[in-house]
Amino acid sequence: MYGHRRYLRRMAASDDHSSDPAFAFIGGRLWLNFVNTDDARLGIRTDTIASFERFVDWLRSARVLDADRADALRRRGAEQPSGAAAALVEARRVRAALRSLAERGRTDQGERTKSVVLVEINRVLGRSVGTRRVEALPDGGFLRSFVPVGDLFGGLIIPVVESAVDSLVLGELPRIHQCADRRCPRYFVDLTRSHTRRWCDMRTCGNRAKALRWRGQS
Repeated sequence: MYGHRRYLRRMAASDDHSSDPAFAFIGGRLWLNFVNTDDARLGIRTDTIASFERFVDWLRSARVLDADRADALRRRGAEQPSGAAAALVEARRVRAALRSLAERGRTDQGERTKSVVLVEINRVLGRSVGTRRVEALPDGGFLRSFVPVGDLFGGLIIPVVESAVDSLVLGELPRIHQCADRRCPRYFVDLTRSHTRRWCDMRTCGNRAKALRWRGQS
């Protein structure tokens, strides 16, 4: 268990690795970063995986896919648009379930929410056939991947679901919080020793809150 916790902390430490500014990797866990693809910009709700191609871009930025596999998926998506569309529908269905877990997993409604989400998680895991791999990254971190057997679209969401399972097994739900900025829908895991993290990102929401307080005092 200790080694698994260390693995999760290392992955969280390298969380901010996206080369695409549209993607926010501030959740500390892969599944929370995926929930946060249903994002907000200047108070306007934005789906940052609005197409299959953008979903693949996110998986690549999140280090779920390497460049070769991402390119293969984009080509297959162009060749088989119905399969790509189905994969995107599946991803959004899972995202909605995981958002409910982030929203209500530690509230009075948590037990019922967890029961419903567990059904969805087990539905996805029940049809996962493939190879799981752990690979070393150049920055010293590690990448856990799932390579499905057969259907190239199958299993794309498996690493995200397994990340949520990790949080459930490790009892992390009490540390899952929404950003204190009411206009921000992002979630994160609070890994601070004092359990006092309030903002999804100090560079954006945190600094904005500080600026508003300063204006109120001036």
